[in-house]
Amino acid sequence: MRFLNPQIFIFLTFAMSCLGATAQAQEFPSKPLKIYVGQGAGGGMDNLARIVAQRLSGQLGQPVIVENKVGAGGIIATDFVAKSAADGYSLLMGPIGNMVFTPILTPSLKYSPTKDFAPVSLVATFPLVLVVNAKSKFSTVKELVEFMKANPEKSNYGGSGPAFQFANEMFKVKTGAKGEFIQYKSMSETITALITGDLVMSMVDTGPASTHLASGNLRALAVTSPQRLASLPNVPTMAELGFPEIEFRYWSGIFAPAGTPQPVVKKLETEINKLLQQPEVMAQMASQQVMATGSSAEELGKLVATDLQRWGSVADTAKIKKNN
Repeated sequence: MRFLNPQIFIFLTFAMSCLGATAQAQEFPSKPLKIYVGQGAGGGMDNLARIVAQRLSGQLGQPVIVENKVGAGGIIATDFVAKSAADGYSLLMGPIGNMVFTPILTPSLKYSPTKDFAPVSLVATFPLVLVVNAKSKFSTVKELVEFMKANPEKSNYGGSGPAFQFANEMFKVKTGAKGEFIQYKSMSETITALITGDLVMSMVDTGPASTHLASGNLRALAVTSPQRLASLPNVPTMAELGFPEIEFRYWSGIFAPAGTPQPVVKKLETEINKLLQQPEVMAQMASQQVMATGSSAEELGKLVATDLQRWGSVADTAKIKKNN
C-alpha cells in the first residue's frame, strides 16, 4: 500500500479547508442573524444596533434581530456572544465600555476582548464634552484647572459608569487638577448634579448634554474630538487648548465569536461598511450625536488593543479601584 506524501496530505487538507470556508461564506447567511445588546431597549447602543439590523437585513436577505440581554453592565450579553457558535449568526454590539473599560477594571472577567472575539467593523464613534454649570465662574479650561488645583476639597467631578470615570480621570491626570470622583447611576443624574452645583465639572457625551447646553443650564468648555464639532462650533478642542493627550473618541463596534470563518467575517465587514456609508444611516446616527464610522476588521482589532493599553495606563496612574 502506498501512503500519501505527508506534505501533499497537508496541502490537500489545507485546500479542502479553504474550499469549505469559501463555500460557507457563499451560503452565508442561510438563516436569521442576531445582534445582542447588553444595554436596555431605547438606549444609545440599542438604537445603533437597530439601525444596523434594519439595513443589514435588507442587504443580506435574512432577518437580523436585535436582542437585549441586559445585566451586569453589559457583561452578560458580551459573555454570551463570546461563548456562542462561531458561525456569524450571533453578533455583539460591543461598546468601548464592555470591550475595554470593564476588562481593565475586572481582571477576573470570564471573557477576553482580544482572545474570545473576532472584530468585524466599527459602527459609530462619539467624542465627549467637558461641561460645567452655566452659572459658574469658569469660562475656560485653564480657569477650571486652576480652581481645582487650589481647591481640591470643593472640586467634585463625576460620571456614570466606568467609561465616564476613565475620561474624567484622564482629564485630572493630564491637567494636574485635583478633586474627588463621584459615581452616579446614570447620565441624567450626573447632569442634574452639575446643574444643582454638586459637581464642579464632568466629561459627558454630547447627546444627553445638548439639550442642557441649548437651554443654558450647562456651559461647554472643550471637546475631546480631533476637530471642533458642527453642533458646537464655538467650543475648542482639548488639543487646541494645549492638551493633545485628552483627544479621543469613544466607540461601538460589531464583534463575532472568535473562530468565526474569515470569509464570513469579511462578508459581514463589507456589508456593514456599505450600510454605514448610506446618507440616511449617517443622518440617523448624527441625530443621536454620534458619527457613522466603519472600519476593517483588522483596524477594529488594533483599536481594541491600543485602547486597552492606553486606558490601562490611565487606570494605573489614577489608581482607579479594580474589581476582583
